[in-house]
Amino acid sequence: MQFYCCGVEFSEVIKRRKMVRAFTPEPLAPGVTDRLLRAANRAPSAGFSQGYSFLVLEGSRQSAPLWEVLDQDGASAGATDAALQAMAAAMSRAPLVIVPLASKDVYLDRYARSDKGWTDRDESRWPVPYWYIDTGFTALLILLAAVDEGLGAIFFGIQPEIISEFRMRFGVPEQWTPIGAIAVGHPDPAGDPAPSSARSITRKGLDELVHRGQW
Repeated sequence: MQFYCCGVEFSEVIKRRKMVRAFTPEPLAPGVTDRLLRAANRAPSAGFSQGYSFLVLEGSRQSAPLWEVLDQDGASAGATDAALQAMAAAMSRAPLVIVPLASKDVYLDRYARSDKGWTDRDESRWPVPYWYIDTGFTALLILLAAVDEGLGAIFFGIQPEIISEFRMRFGVPEQWTPIGAIAVGHPDPAGDPAPSSARSITRKGLDELVHRGQW
């Protein structure tokens, strides 16, 4: 399988990856969406369960219902801050939104098969919910692939209280849970209405994060 590459070394892709919170309405080039999704589908998953799916919203007509649901959640929480509203407007201009979804049932079914040695679907066997971790891997690959395409992207959350409304709007089955959403498009640096946390908080060094041999 071959992927389009704009010539950026992988180390540079990692360095350039950042959350972009303002986009121009310029459409994506043909084929970009599928390349991002093919990259996401290279993610590892426990037992090769592949318990992830993607809701793809291309263009303002498809993505408008998502922004409406998110706006309703913000209004109910009293989010009237002008900067937050401006940021939401700047993000909603993205021509592509990908919602990665995870299914716990796929993993429980997979590990109840004979080759895994379990005979039931007991969720307590799982030390952590790998269905969310593996779907998170797909999200990171989308973020990195967007950089490789010369684009910007941002991962943002979908609050639990609006997931039912989200499922209803897009016909998502109950077994699939969104872990968040990714807006992708051409960055608009001048349109970002608020400073990012990365500008005010220094990235921690390895000496603060790494414990070698013991804690």
